[in-house]
Amino acid sequence: MLGMISLYLNLKFDWLLLSCLRFQVKKKQFFKNFTTILLFGILGTVISFCLISLGAFLLFKKIGLTSLTLQQFLAIGAILSATDSVCTLQVLSQEETPFLYSIVFGEGVVNDATSIVLYNAVQSLNFNNIDAKVTLNLLGNFLYLFFTSTALGIVVGLLSAFVIKTLYFGRHSTDREVALMMLLAYLSYLLAELLNLSGILTVFFCGIVMSHYTWHNVTESSRITTKHAFATMSFIAETFIFVYVGMDAFDIENWKESHASAGTLVTISATFFALVLIGRAAFVFPLANIINCFQKRQGNKIEFKQQFIMWWAGLMRGAVTIALSYNQFSNTQQITSSDSALMITCTITVVLFSTIVCGSVTKPLIGAVLLRNRKPMVSDATDIPSLEDLRQLFIEDGDPSEQRNNQMTQKASSLRLLITHPTITVHYLWRKFDDRFMRPVFGGRGFVPFVPGSPTGTADETSAAV
Repeated sequence: MLGMISLYLNLKFDWLLLSCLRFQVKKKQFFKNFTTILLFGILGTVISFCLISLGAFLLFKKIGLTSLTLQQFLAIGAILSATDSVCTLQVLSQEETPFLYSIVFGEGVVNDATSIVLYNAVQSLNFNNIDAKVTLNLLGNFLYLFFTSTALGIVVGLLSAFVIKTLYFGRHSTDREVALMMLLAYLSYLLAELLNLSGILTVFFCGIVMSHYTWHNVTESSRITTKHAFATMSFIAETFIFVYVGMDAFDIENWKESHASAGTLVTISATFFALVLIGRAAFVFPLANIINCFQKRQGNKIEFKQQFIMWWAGLMRGAVTIALSYNQFSNTQQITSSDSALMITCTITVVLFSTIVCGSVTKPLIGAVLLRNRKPMVSDATDIPSLEDLRQLFIEDGDPSEQRNNQMTQKASSLRLLITHPTITVHYLWRKFDDRFMRPVFGGRGFVPFVPGSPTGTADETSAAV
């Protein structure tokens, strides 16, 4: 059973790693919406975790499940908070709906990471004496796992860029460059597991850093090879995830051991799914409307039909949910074996129902709600009416007397731009810092030495620009 759980999580991590490493064209959209992604992926998941845990605690007592402990109710909240947005991503197009694609992809990855971090934090606590200290420990463990896993992924990603840029071994050899990229990327997952951190979060940020620096340090033949190889391997890993999820439906031993009637099974499974629906709606629509309150331009606001697709994309559950459920209930001694088997079978039922029913409806639903009568795409440059002001604001060269005369005006403009366009302003400052300090050390677009006989790949580099 532990081997099956490890296989689940390894396949999920492999799919995320390969997806992140080929996540090159739309990094600009991803970081443009980074604040929104973090709000939905972290705060939204925590809200869903709290509501599902509370709902399970209140409703399961009435159904007749009295053997579950507080820790297991919290674990159920973390288990059912892990979404699987693969079906929706197969329908959405980066070119036609860049905003929704970046939100659904980014939130799905951060959501899985947050759910696993919450689950690990719950497992590490002692609930024999419930007090305020337990709550603070839960919050502290969550923050520790989240930030240390993120930092580890960034460090390993930068290490891979520096190694491939500076070491002679493997340079300009497609086979060795591709092998080094894969091995160093997988190193982030191994280190995270060794340090008891979140491998999924580490892999995600390692992939983002590698796509920004490491990918540009190899020859063009290696870039083309990694692009198509990772896309193929990502599809294979994704297929295996669905295959193994389907195989769990035929785990006859769990169905027999649960000793539950069809009515009980349907009731608990329906309760699970209802909690998922409520927990998802409880943060998607409120957070989207809060974000809209801070958007000045009408075109930047999240429309209701986009909110609906974001809500729908998070209803499906997948491999992470099943893996955590097995990990929680397969070897526990705190509740009866029949109740443990019942929890696993109900989780499998929810995963199968959400994947088959909701997944099959996703394509026609998106076509009816979103893709018909959609507005023409607008260039990113037109999203910011004050973009030229932003560029002029941070120009360093100029007449010192003019700078002194306009100092107060510039400070006021800087504050205004930071308030009205915080993401764009931070992104602009980051680009200046990146070009001056990071790329000369770690490489990247525009800082790769010329390799005789290797095409420049200008078109690919332009499309991969952040």
